[in-house]
Amino acid sequence: MADLSAFPITTRWPARHPDRIQLYSLPTPNGVKISIMLEETGLPYEPHRVSFDSGDQKSREFRSVNPNAKIPAIIDPNGPEGAPLALFESGAILVYLADKTGQFIPQKPAGRYETIQWLMFQMGGIGPMFGQVGFFNKFAGKDYEDKRPRDRYVTEARRLLDVLNERLTGREWIMGDAFTIADIAVFPWVRNLTGFYEAGELVGITDFTEVTRALDAFVVRPAVARGLNIPQPD
Repeated sequence: MADLSAFPITTRWPARHPDRIQLYSLPTPNGVKISIMLEETGLPYEPHRVSFDSGDQKSREFRSVNPNAKIPAIIDPNGPEGAPLALFESGAILVYLADKTGQFIPQKPAGRYETIQWLMFQMGGIGPMFGQVGFFNKFAGKDYEDKRPRDRYVTEARRLLDVLNERLTGREWIMGDAFTIADIAVFPWVRNLTGFYEAGELVGITDFTEVTRALDAFVVRPAVARGLNIPQPD
């Protein structure tokens, strides 16, 4: 039985199954990347809900794992060389889990780095820009009379969707026939843009037929459907 007592986060979110990967998360686009990956790989894990409403992510215990106070984070009790490993940043966790299982990332170096390239495309572009569109369309930004900031992010979101649409043309997934961590990273954000952020019409999502086709295929995967709702409400 693994001993996770050295990690202060376990005092706030006790591990009932310390031999499993501990997931600290919320069903946001970044959070569900990891629950989907864990469901797809079949790795045993124990989810813990980090409530933004309660400010859990700012707690001393959570920041002991992620000093940046953002979800998701994990503790793997069976990390490299058998020692427990704590990780934050969804992109880093995806690469780690792909390497741990040998799944959802090409084994040949060229394909591996190309996949990571598209993962970084999501981390550096799609996530931040779609999030800004959401702010200006649904949250406090919607009350700004000056629509130039909103339109700036809408224009950039459309540009990114066009890049993604072109990449998917003639391919089932971002890397071709194989479903990878690039898809797991990208499509929760596309889903959020058109769903939770209610910005589908604003960005003209119907113009990007390859993106919507791949998104439809993404959400019906059984592991994706499960992962999109993890962690469950308390």
